[in-house]
Amino acid sequence: MAIPSVLKGKLRLPLIGSPLFIISTPELVFAQCTSGIVGSFPSLNARPLDILDKWLTELTQKLEAFQAEHPDRIVAPFAVNLICHHSNNRLYDDVDLCVKHKVPVIITSLRAPADVVEKIHSYGGIVLHDVTNIRHAKKAISEGVDGLILVCAGAGGHAGTLSPFALVSEIREFYDGCVVLSGSMSTGSSILSAQALGADLAYMGTRFIATQEACANPDYKKMLVDSTADDIVYTNLFTGIHGNYLKPSIVNSGMDPDQLKESDKSKMNFGSGGNSDAKVWKDIWGSGQGIGSIKDSPSASDLINRLYDEYQQAKFSLQQNYHF
Repeated sequence: MAIPSVLKGKLRLPLIGSPLFIISTPELVFAQCTSGIVGSFPSLNARPLDILDKWLTELTQKLEAFQAEHPDRIVAPFAVNLICHHSNNRLYDDVDLCVKHKVPVIITSLRAPADVVEKIHSYGGIVLHDVTNIRHAKKAISEGVDGLILVCAGAGGHAGTLSPFALVSEIREFYDGCVVLSGSMSTGSSILSAQALGADLAYMGTRFIATQEACANPDYKKMLVDSTADDIVYTNLFTGIHGNYLKPSIVNSGMDPDQLKESDKSKMNFGSGGNSDAKVWKDIWGSGQGIGSIKDSPSASDLINRLYDEYQQAKFSLQQNYHF
């Protein structure tokens, strides 16, 4: 296991709640961290910039107070997701605030600039970077990141196309650092499966959209409960990068999910739904392929308790039923 020191002894489950654009707020992150998993949010959810300063101040203070009141509870660190793309003109202002507040974990997406890594390392923070293939993984490692988040086929939002069996295996041929696995994670047994494949931690996003604390449209939550993997479409129309989205939300926005055009990656846009008036994330809803396991919308703490029980039961079942 290659768990970074920032996380050792700080996790009840080997799980990170992935950052959800618009949806992840301090309320959800606090519930995740106080239930023993890493909670995270995209820095761009806090708009304007001074809101990010406020969120980081309040979240840090609340987690410290909770830990002081509950010294026997496992309280996990939180993470902030930074979009390291030229279209994000707030990147370095957000980095400076993360340094100011000494955010324990930074999740970088789209590229992993060495100068960002250096600034986060200056106070002892760590950087985990999203990758979808070997080329991106090797580039991130060369930039000095502390771990890789393998975004495999079936993950919600901007997902890759490689099977986790293929990507984890190839990554482990040259990398012995922290590996986080993403792709259709929705149960405790899938968390255990990630470890069995060779990952250190699992990465779960879609399942947390259907929780009470998630800042998501109630219709979005209901659609997740009502849908299955057959209701997912993989397209790059909406942002310029391929991702998984709910077909019913595309239909509701006046488009045919079976007749979507290809988009120009060089014209990446995180605010529009192609040439329509629909807004991606607001009207076009992302989802991973693991939605068939989503049957309800519990509180985040109740969900994490369930995931913990499922994880322990999966381990017990393997020990009882298989004797190799």
